[in-house]
Amino acid sequence: MKHIRIAAACAVALGLTAAVAGCGSSGGSGGSGDSKTVTLVTHDSFAISKPVQKEFEKESGLKLKILKGKDAGSAVNQAILSKDNPQGDVFFGIDNTLLSRGLDQGLFQPYEAKGLDKVPGALQLDKDKHRATPVDYGDICVNYDRKYFADKKLDPPKTFADLVKPQYKNLLVTENAATSSPGLGFLLGTAAQYGDDGWESYWKKLKANGVQVVDGWEQAYYENFSGAGKGDKPLVVSYASSPPAGVLELKPQPKEAPTGVATGTCFRQIEFAGLLSNAGNAEGGKKLIDFLVGKSFQEDMPLQMFVNPAREDAKLPEVYTKYGEKIDDPQTLAPEKITENREQWIKTWTSQVVK
Repeated sequence: MKHIRIAAACAVALGLTAAVAGCGSSGGSGGSGDSKTVTLVTHDSFAISKPVQKEFEKESGLKLKILKGKDAGSAVNQAILSKDNPQGDVFFGIDNTLLSRGLDQGLFQPYEAKGLDKVPGALQLDKDKHRATPVDYGDICVNYDRKYFADKKLDPPKTFADLVKPQYKNLLVTENAATSSPGLGFLLGTAAQYGDDGWESYWKKLKANGVQVVDGWEQAYYENFSGAGKGDKPLVVSYASSPPAGVLELKPQPKEAPTGVATGTCFRQIEFAGLLSNAGNAEGGKKLIDFLVGKSFQEDMPLQMFVNPAREDAKLPEVYTKYGEKIDDPQTLAPEKITENREQWIKTWTSQVVK
């Protein structure tokens, strides 16, 4: 089911010292310097439609080779370890939770992509040096089961503060921040909301209010969440794009999605592409980055990977605009702040919430 891509598209490896993922053969264009081929190194959930890929190849005169690793964190780790002899020319899929690590390690060389004037400045986290080009974004948010709350005649929660209220006791399931991308995103959202001195206190209240923690998104969404499976939890940490994805294959499509989004609980993730240092075909890599922020790919991407295009002028599919939620004020954290605190936050969270 396509909806599974939502979780994987934003996935990060939380244990960055884990075994390196194999991203395919080591003979990428970075090693061969083949000027007729451009190689994209990415995570396992990258997707592009065949017509759009053919469009790039026709316009550029290049053959596009795609090397997929596992999740984004493993792929980033592999790219850093092989940066002196990279497997490809462009890396796509490093997000704002990992960006500063990649930049500090010299993973990318500068390139200012064409079309950046159509990308909001808030997404351009490296706009002074242009080593990382924003391609898409998504929002991790609490989703709710509309039927449950209608049947109970209870208003669904809207904010982080709502989730610790007595009326929502034992209703929320979230993913483990040490093993899951949305779980980490939810933790980062609370850190952004309540600050260094407040997020631990918030989680104590959330634990006292009966939050359930499971290993990953698929388990939480399909096994524990009443809005998508047979679970008994009407609240789940998922994505703002979950409602439109959930109705995509329903026929006939309902007037509204069975699930809603608590818009005051969201944390924004941004994915970037970068021209790899020591790329064998740097000129081809530049053309590919231009294409990734071009309208054809940007408008193809939402129903391929269930993420939002970075370009402001890219048209969204009707299913997005009809069933989705536009998150105007998500929580964010600077990549440097995440890098500085991530491991300690996870360690503290685990000791407090899981153990």
